[in-house]
Amino acid sequence: MTNVSAGAPLAGRTVVVTRPAAQAENLCRLLEAAGASAFRFPLLEIVPVVDPAAFAALAARLDEFDFAFFVSPNAVEHGLAGLRAARPSWPSKLRVATVGAGSARALRAHGFAEVVAPEEGGDSEAVLALAEFSPAAIRGRRVLIVRGDGGRELFGETLVTRGASIEALSCYHRRCPATDPAPLLDLAANGHADALSITSSEAVDNLARIVGAERIGQLAALPVFAPHPRIAARCRLHGLERIIATAAGDDALLRALTAYFG
Repeated sequence: MTNVSAGAPLAGRTVVVTRPAAQAENLCRLLEAAGASAFRFPLLEIVPVVDPAAFAALAARLDEFDFAFFVSPNAVEHGLAGLRAARPSWPSKLRVATVGAGSARALRAHGFAEVVAPEEGGDSEAVLALAEFSPAAIRGRRVLIVRGDGGRELFGETLVTRGASIEALSCYHRRCPATDPAPLLDLAANGHADALSITSSEAVDNLARIVGAERIGQLAALPVFAPHPRIAARCRLHGLERIIATAAGDDALLRALTAYFG
């Protein structure tokens, strides 16, 4: 960990970071810069879909779409990799859109200067509230949804009711990692864990699966920082009651942690 002042806002705190390994490092760097120790405990494993023929078939028709909507940073990474392997040039009229700050940052890193994304909120409802996806604007448009397998269907279903045509491209699988829960449970039992960050409902279910219903109560004393009411409700379902609501994104989580421990 980087040397930090004892006066840093999170000095001496340990925060459990549960994002997939590839998406955790930006948050871990922010935490460590604020003086905290980031304990990496991924609750989702991301496995890319390897199907060059499917990517090539869709890449050949990219000009047919008005929007390509990426549901997550994983969708950006794996979706663009598969599509650009078959078609390196992106159609100039095909606009890109996404849901959260992390995904928007990933798209810009891949060269997209204009990204349609909500400034506040990090869910489908926030995207659907944008002018670009209003009933009047989206009627008759074609939207490609780049996603993993499973997940909420609200965005696509709502676009269809608003008169759009949608097509989905699954570019990765999500699965529960085979993780030993002992290090996390030991950390909590010894009083060395100060907070738990969980950013998806599926991750909460995986935590319960990995730890086991009979032992998840050992984590009940930890404050859980969650960016959406759905995630908070899932935590309570599994016996985690100390929920701290945050806005979406790494910066918002850092602000919430600093305010809580300040």
